Amino acid sequence: MAIAADEFRNALQYWASGVTIVTAQCPSLGFLGMTASSFSSVSMDPPQILVCINKDVSTAEAINESGAFAINILTSQQEAISNLFANPSSYADRFSATMHEAGKTGAPLLTESLASIECTVVEQVSAASHWIIIGAVQNTVIRPGEPLLYYKTGYRELNQC
Repeated sequence: MAIAADEFRNALQYWASGVTIVTAQCPSLGFLGMTASSFSSVSMDPPQILVCINKDVSTAEAINESGAFAINILTSQQEAISNLFANPSSYADRFSATMHEAGKTGAPLLTESLASIECTVVEQVSAASHWIIIGAVQNTVIRPGEPLLYYKTGYRELNQC
C-alpha cells in the first residue's frame, strides 16, 4: 500500500538538489519555462539527461510541439528567478524579466545561469501525473558561478572550506 502524499513530501525534503529552469520554444506558444529540481544525467555515451515535469503545465506542451528543450542550472544569485518561474501568476513576466537568448535548438537559454544544456527529445514516458522526458544533449554552455541548491523547503548555497 502506498504512503500518504504528505508523508512522501516530508521524506523528499531531505534530498538536496540543484535548481533548474526548463525552457522550450514553439510556434504556437512562444518561449515557455518552469522551475524544476527533478533533473538528472542518464548517460555519458551518448550524452542524455532526463527531467520530470507535470503533464498539465504549458512547458510540457511546448516540449511536445517543438521536440526540444533546455535545462538552465541556476546560480546562487538566482533565487528570485527560480521563484518567478515557479509562480503561475508571473507567466507573462518570466522572459521579460530574465536575460535570455535562443539556443541552437530554439529553446531559450538563460544567459546568467550557471549552465545551459540544450536537448532534443529522445523519449517521453508517462508516469502518473508527470512526464519523464529523456533528452539527447545537443549543446552546452557553461558560465562561472556557484549553484543554487534546494533543501528542506528552502534555498541553500555551498559552504566552501
